[in-house]
Amino acid sequence: MATQLSSLKITNVVRQMTANTSEFRKNKLLKKLDEQISLATAQKNGELFTVKRLKNVKDENGNSTQIEVAKRVSQWFWTDNTVGKTFVQIKYGTKILEIQKNKNTIECVSQDDLVKTLGIVRTCVANGELDSVIEAASVKVRERFGKLI
Repeated sequence: MATQLSSLKITNVVRQMTANTSEFRKNKLLKKLDEQISLATAQKNGELFTVKRLKNVKDENGNSTQIEVAKRVSQWFWTDNTVGKTFVQIKYGTKILEIQKNKNTIECVSQDDLVKTLGIVRTCVANGELDSVIEAASVKVRERFGKLI
């Protein structure tokens, strides 16, 4: 057995376990923006949009199985019929992001403009233009849990 073990290349490497938190937050927001873009596109086309997730369920014998269930997606946009425009607020968790100083809502002319606007916001998030805004919202979310890191 010692001959087989000696044929392997053995090294001393420490595994990197910590992920970059700003990249994690950015990817989390990008995933939610993709859902909003898909939701807005489906509504524009008159289709139904659902997101599926896996859920563990135990039967009467105590055996655990996974089933696919629909996940609720709340939309970040709404249409004000009095002015005929659509508005969108970008959220991180339950906190609405302040995109500019004291401004948190983006005005869109139509449903087509809404999809285009969400795409522009997604590009800005991917390029890191909203990193400071995401970090500020993350601090507010963590304060709710009493874990300011």
